[in-house]
Amino acid sequence: MKNFFTLLLVVVSTALYAQKTDYNTKKGYVAEGYDVVSYFTNDEPVEGKKKFQTTYDGAKFKFSSEKNLSLFKENPTKYIPQYGGYCAYAVAAKKTKMYIDAEAYEIRDSKLYLFYSSWISSKLDDWKNGDTKKLQAQGDINWEELKHKKD
Repeated sequence: MKNFFTLLLVVVSTALYAQKTDYNTKKGYVAEGYDVVSYFTNDEPVEGKKKFQTTYDGAKFKFSSEKNLSLFKENPTKYIPQYGGYCAYAVAAKKTKMYIDAEAYEIRDSKLYLFYSSWISSKLDDWKNGDTKKLQAQGDINWEELKHKKD
């Protein structure tokens, strides 16, 4: 019986350790279905198409072209938004997950950051008007705690 509980403890611990990142897939896809590669290759982000999609780390991604899908498959971590695609400012400043407007974004240090935006306010503005380096550092710390928690 003792061996059974030991085995059970190992299995449960392993399962908890292996939890996947909680990606923001409010509309079924990361970045609300926008092509995450297009943020880096175009002047503005482009919505993805259902015929060009893939799953990475349990989350679905759409792309605007076969070329962008291939680029993503070659190096997914290069294109995945920081903080699981949740609002970077909310993760950093409020230690919470907030949905985004896929057209409110910033590429900084070759990383994609997405932000909440409405007609009232834009968290991208708050991010840019703040101490961005400090916000990035705090966001990285907060994300380690938040990334496996489902909302």
